[in-house]
Amino acid sequence: MTKLLLSIHVLAAILVVGPITVAASLFPRYARQSAAGGEEPDDRAAGIAALLHRICRGYAIAGVAVPVFGIATGAQLGVLTDAWLIASLALTAIAAAVLVLAILPSQQRLLAPPTPPPPHPAGHDGRPPTVTRLTMLTGMFNLLWAIVVVLMIVRPGSTTGA
Repeated sequence: MTKLLLSIHVLAAILVVGPITVAASLFPRYARQSAAGGEEPDDRAAGIAALLHRICRGYAIAGVAVPVFGIATGAQLGVLTDAWLIASLALTAIAAAVLVLAILPSQQRLLAPPTPPPPHPAGHDGRPPTVTRLTMLTGMFNLLWAIVVVLMIVRPGSTTGA
């Protein structure tokens, strides 16, 4: 049973978290392109940005399977109280919060119909601050998942020799 749970956990992580990280990383580029069209927004870029947002939103719901099967696997292995697993769960919760509370709402705001931009202060690069902030948040989200993957492989204190 442990091997089945672990297999589902790893497959869910690859097939769900992977697409979210890619789609979330690409979104700011296409949101910026769709808004940079001057009078005419770039419809192709806007369509791609909308698709990337739908991928992030849909896969976020399916992403619940990753920690559920991870916890089930940890329970089977008797490692639920190990520091590396607790840290992984905490980082997973933080990554989920960043996605649900910051990335998805920012994407939604950027997909909203454009309004006339306010005048930019001197030295501003012209990019909407939301796109810059979203790019940073996406990088943090991806970094959190990279740390979780390393913790899952290295497992500090593990006696497996990994």
